[in-house]
Amino acid sequence: MSVRWLVFIGAVAAWSSPSTVAARTPKIVVLGDSLTSGRGIGKDAAYPAILQQRIEDSGYKYEVVNAGISGDTTARALKRYRDTLDDDVEILIVALGANDGLRGVPVDQVKSNLSVIIEDAQRRRIETLLVGMDALPLLGWDYSIAFHRLYEDLAMRFRVPLVPFLLVNIMSNPSLMQSDRAHPNRDGARAIAGLIWPSLEALLKKTA
Repeated sequence: MSVRWLVFIGAVAAWSSPSTVAARTPKIVVLGDSLTSGRGIGKDAAYPAILQQRIEDSGYKYEVVNAGISGDTTARALKRYRDTLDDDVEILIVALGANDGLRGVPVDQVKSNLSVIIEDAQRRRIETLLVGMDALPLLGWDYSIAFHRLYEDLAMRFRVPLVPFLLVNIMSNPSLMQSDRAHPNRDGARAIAGLIWPSLEALLKKTA
């Protein structure tokens, strides 16, 4: 075998060596509805994009995937969430349920849908952060209280961090809401990112 051929084989081996392959970028998937997707302001201004900037500013190397779809319910998300959880996903933020509350979906059904998603993520060793949602008292206070508590129950059951309802201190501030009074504006999205960030940063330190 000629020296030239040996040099060629060595070059191919070096090129294909795992050490020369670009390192993968771990992902953070944000599974949500219009509050996540950026309805009215666009994905570039939605809170997942703000979280991406905070992550980079803090020196972490993660790609934030905005998997929010306007109008999504927990039942609809149950049909699509698996497509978002590839092998590079290390953290899942579950921000679902607002539309269920508006539709009066039974609390046990919402809890069951979210349980499947969280349980599957944990089975895949994906760290999960749960975002609580509240239901307006359109169907009575008993429903609203039970809806609020289902998130606390899930967080306790699966031992995952729980972030309060995204709009808990935002809906009452017109300067943070769009004219529809249902979705945050750009400043509101930044406020939401600020609400989520402490819990997310704790997970980033845990997975680093």
